[in-house]
Amino acid sequence: MKDLGFSPADILLPVENIDMERWAVVACDQYTSQKEYWEEADRIVGSSPSTLRLILPECYLEEKGKDERIKNVEDSMKAYLDNGIFRTFHDSYILVKRDTETGTRYGLVGKLDLEQYDYSPSSVSLIRATEGTILSRIPPRKEIRKNAALELPHIMVLISDSGKRIIEPLAGKRASLEKVYDSPLMLGGGHVTGYLVSSEEDKKAIENGLEAIYSKLDKDNPLLFAMGDGNHSLASAKSSWEDIKARLPEEKRKDHPARYALVEIENIFDPGLMFEPIHRAFFNIRRQTFDEILSHHAREISREEVRTTEEGIKIINRRKQSFVLIENDRNYVYTLNGTEREMPAWTIQSVIDEMLGTKKGSVDYIHGVETVQDLAADGALGIILPDISKETFFDSILKDKAFPRKTFSIGHANEKRYYIEARKIR
Repeated sequence: MKDLGFSPADILLPVENIDMERWAVVACDQYTSQKEYWEEADRIVGSSPSTLRLILPECYLEEKGKDERIKNVEDSMKAYLDNGIFRTFHDSYILVKRDTETGTRYGLVGKLDLEQYDYSPSSVSLIRATEGTILSRIPPRKEIRKNAALELPHIMVLISDSGKRIIEPLAGKRASLEKVYDSPLMLGGGHVTGYLVSSEEDKKAIENGLEAIYSKLDKDNPLLFAMGDGNHSLASAKSSWEDIKARLPEEKRKDHPARYALVEIENIFDPGLMFEPIHRAFFNIRRQTFDEILSHHAREISREEVRTTEEGIKIINRRKQSFVLIENDRNYVYTLNGTEREMPAWTIQSVIDEMLGTKKGSVDYIHGVETVQDLAADGALGIILPDISKETFFDSILKDKAFPRKTFSIGHANEKRYYIEARKIR
């Protein structure tokens, strides 16, 4: 299994008398502009054991008192370990069933080998980033991991299993698996159920399924695992491991716990896994200036006006290198040829880079078409990007290396992964 990068782990879960609804909290990189969410989570948790005490919400990352918060996390980890809060499931996976407002999806928690992961733009590793990694975001996250006794994953990693041979058979037999947690999730997170996957038969089936996918990959460019959520957390784990590895003799590197990171893998073809494009809004820039900058990054540009944004979206989802531009209440479909990369998001990113470099405007990244329309009505230029295709997702990464930052989102904020499982990393 280690050759394929994903393997069972010694997984820690809270003992059975712990209130799971208070234990589980949403990924730390959500609600970063809504501190009131985290204040309400704190009120709900109170003095109960909770993963809230084992993580640092990123809304506090730039605030004074960060070092004290990190120290509190380290102390809580030690106290939970010393006080018997955890039970250990050795050499196991956890099958996760998550019910959200979007639907039901399944995932499998295990550990990834960080030796098989490279987040650089030119990576051809087995495990890869799907969006550009911002290196400046790694050091503060490494600081949290530096002295931590545990890791808790909000990382979701995608596999392309069109035959549904890995996770789905486990979901189909979940009634025969031991249920290790079953709880509603706080603050609109839906419901989560976890099942223990520990039999040699099941572990072998997972291995065979991954091997079947791997056998069809280009051995010089074998993309098996693509980041879904938590890219910078995994990059921080990788960077931390490189620091630790440099101080270790060769014989101790193979099985050192920091070499691995606990994650949840999900099949991109799971119907409950929803991809949403993240759109753009340009401010303080005229359309003529936008067009001029765009002409520096595409050999041919055609523009047609359409009656509605919805009509434009239907068109761009049928074409390559197309996007909708909204100016006030007018909608235009742009179609490009002769661009450096295939994804329109990359061409728009080139426009953003030039625009910011020449100080001709500013940009924001927007969830939801209606919000873009509202901003356009107030004078912004709205850019609607096409839907993310599950069928071409992995091929796009192979061709263009990665998506530009903030190209897609997997579900809404309250549908992101909640912290439940943990693993010792020291």
